[in-house]
Amino acid sequence: MDGQDSAILVTGAAGFIGAAVSEALMARGQPVVGIDNMNDYYPVSLKRARLERIAARYGNLFQFREVDFADMDALTSAMADQSLAGIVHLGAQAGVRYSLENPQAYVASNLAGHVNMLELARAREVGHMVYASSSSVYGGNAKLPFAVEDRADHPVSLYAATKKADELMSETYAHLFRIPLTGLRFFTVYGPWGRPDMAMWKFTDRILSDRPIDVYNHGEMHRDFTYIDDIVGGVLACLDRPPADDGEEKAGGSVKPHALYNIGNNRSEHLMRLIEVLEDACGRKAQLDLLPMQPGDVPATYADIAALTRDTGYAPSTPIEEGVPRFVDWFRAYHSR
Repeated sequence: MDGQDSAILVTGAAGFIGAAVSEALMARGQPVVGIDNMNDYYPVSLKRARLERIAARYGNLFQFREVDFADMDALTSAMADQSLAGIVHLGAQAGVRYSLENPQAYVASNLAGHVNMLELARAREVGHMVYASSSSVYGGNAKLPFAVEDRADHPVSLYAATKKADELMSETYAHLFRIPLTGLRFFTVYGPWGRPDMAMWKFTDRILSDRPIDVYNHGEMHRDFTYIDDIVGGVLACLDRPPADDGEEKAGGSVKPHALYNIGNNRSEHLMRLIEVLEDACGRKAQLDLLPMQPGDVPATYADIAALTRDTGYAPSTPIEEGVPRFVDWFRAYHSR
């Protein structure tokens, strides 16, 4: 993007993907302002460790501000004197199962918070905002792989419903205010500095400590596992390519500057295969606690990434046979500090 003297605002900068994207931006010389509310959905110590790593590597390019973007007054105040070249909005209340326990957290962060970020982008006339959606919007779609053209109006969790709502609100803002927006439907992301609520972390932790792992739907699950470096490359490629706005009214309406893409690995792994790879990386067998499907879960995810590849050249290259051992090595090192 243009505007190297201006910063990219990254929300959720202390989170898994947010921290990795921030580092990648600064590695190419782009100043970053990161914001995060540092909530305790998972241990804040991990979030602080990510920020410490960033500060140690890129302190001269990085500013961090602890702020909740669901609070419009706080967000406006925090950004008052900051010049912005663009926004990567990755902050959200994550987790499918947790949405059954604490729905208000999703309403505040994923609905009110997303509108606040759209309003900030509008007020500051940013050149492009990339935001996080989710593969969860596809619900129980039986057609595989999931394509962005597929219907996504039958969510099976509140989390998925909020992410679909984010897409719809973004479509409206792109139409009314011509704000360039790109939504990314993330599939299952894993890798070093990942999240403790994700299966990769939970399985590794339990295998290494000789405790049984919970395997839902009796192992008959498929997931599109995508390594963090591949994801980061895709996010930056999208940020550099704002969607076109032709501004002309046509029979089907004008082409709004709003793009939606799947971002995944373009292959769906059987859960039991993932466990085999983890066992090899950990050097021990897993104890399996086979359980029924959980409310809000879906049996399979699989990303059709043809549109993203066509428009940006996105080409994920890390199979689980390479990515999983890297995660396990990091996990051991992190817990031996």
